[in-house]
Amino acid sequence: MGKKLLGALLLTTTSSLAFAEDITGLWQSIDDKTGAPKALVEIRKETNGTYAGKVVKITPRTGYTPKETCVDCPAPYTNKPIVGLDVLTGLKYTSGLNYSHGRILDPNTGKLYSMKAKLSANGKRLHLRGYLGVSALGRNQIWIRAE
Repeated sequence: MGKKLLGALLLTTTSSLAFAEDITGLWQSIDDKTGAPKALVEIRKETNGTYAGKVVKITPRTGYTPKETCVDCPAPYTNKPIVGLDVLTGLKYTSGLNYSHGRILDPNTGKLYSMKAKLSANGKRLHLRGYLGVSALGRNQIWIRAE
């Protein structure tokens, strides 16, 4: 009986860790200043092993009219529709629940940041850090896995 229980516990732990390392899927981005939902982003794994994420839906917010195109964005994002735009690119799995070496675009300001991310242990939250130069000069966002 003890061996079966131990085996089931190991299987559960292993499968939850495998799930926790997978960031592919739909994520609700949350505005770090207001706490309001901003957009749904679909993260996918590219053939080169990095992760990319595109905006699939802009979340309506009271008192805010979202931009439809990336007006102030650098090339190749300039004047592209925000829905369908890859705002997250080049993110690489490093170890444990950590990812780094990515780039993230804020389509509202047109700023492009280096980024790193950490997935929560239960796989439901993605903690992103966008920064310029060094990680200390940046801002955080938490994305929530959309179910």
